[in-house]
Amino acid sequence: MRKELKSKAVVYPMPVLMIATYDENGKVDVMNAAWGMICEPDKIFLSLSESHKTVKNLKITKAFTVSLADAEHVKEADFFGIASGNTMEDKFERSGLTASKSEKVNAPVIEEFPVTMECELAETVETDNVHAVIGKIVRATADEKVLGEDGQVDVSKSGIMMFDPFRLGYYVTGEKAGTAWNSGKELMD
Repeated sequence: MRKELKSKAVVYPMPVLMIATYDENGKVDVMNAAWGMICEPDKIFLSLSESHKTVKNLKITKAFTVSLADAEHVKEADFFGIASGNTMEDKFERSGLTASKSEKVNAPVIEEFPVTMECELAETVETDNVHAVIGKIVRATADEKVLGEDGQVDVSKSGIMMFDPFRLGYYVTGEKAGTAWNSGKELMD
């Protein structure tokens, strides 16, 4: 038997993405966004309202970074989702985190988050139903502490979080359930 849910957005997991920009004066702004995904091997799609300070900034600078938040920084990541850069001038400073300038784009890299994509603004999409930003990923970096022996990100070491829209919780990724392009092979015969 199925039961109707109150929530209509029943996608799980959702990412916990930290979108960072500079404003016109070089001041750092970061927001927490769950509505984003890779849309091409070198592109990321973010469904973001135009009213966000971050969106205003990236339209000026034509650049932003997207970091994957980790459990070690859940307090700061959540704060970036509940505080608005439009009304809180010292939002980033209050977090206590550190930023450095990206080597490839005019946007900050938040040093404490383990994985970051540096993006150029490729396109904005505005329709009656969506306002979205598409970024061209020009560089991706990761803290060495989250890398496996093969030099790739090991999610079991990363503490990367996901968002649960059912119970409004953050959870850590890491338990492997199967191998992509392999677990279903037996059904191919």
